Amino acid sequence: MIHVCSLSKVEETVTKTGAGRLLSLLAAGTEVMRPASITRENHLHLVMHDIAVGQEGMTMPGEEHVLNLLDFARQWNRSRPLVVHCYAGISRSTASAYIIAAALAPKRDEAELAETLRALSPTATPNPRLIAIADALLDRRGRMIEAIQAIGRGADAFEGTPFELKI
Repeated sequence: MIHVCSLSKVEETVTKTGAGRLLSLLAAGTEVMRPASITRENHLHLVMHDIAVGQEGMTMPGEEHVLNLLDFARQWNRSRPLVVHCYAGISRSTASAYIIAAALAPKRDEAELAETLRALSPTATPNPRLIAIADALLDRRGRMIEAIQAIGRGADAFEGTPFELKI
């Protein structure tokens, strides 16, 4: 099970779910306290801004980020949940949860997975750059990109409501 939340809900979500792994996607300088129940080797912290087009002074999501994310996901034995978070729990984290589910369930239909994501999180607005890179790396031939475009932008919110995504 993948649990998605905002930075402010990490400790609560890890405790509530009994998660054994944590994926943090945050801009440089944003502090994240790894919950004591998550060992260092079970926490991946990727530093990037929530942008889809390069901007001076900002770190755009890149192929190396997605390769590290996929490697981390593939090492997950799924005996305990995985918590994925970004600052607001709306863009980088929802994109990452979608990517992980697509990678670990390669026969799952991209559109069905995107529609499930939308149903679980009305605010989800997956980062299009992360989706595009994963689509290429997973050889999905544009299907992930199209599926995320089809669900459109999520409802405006400062912070997403935590949700869980089954693989």
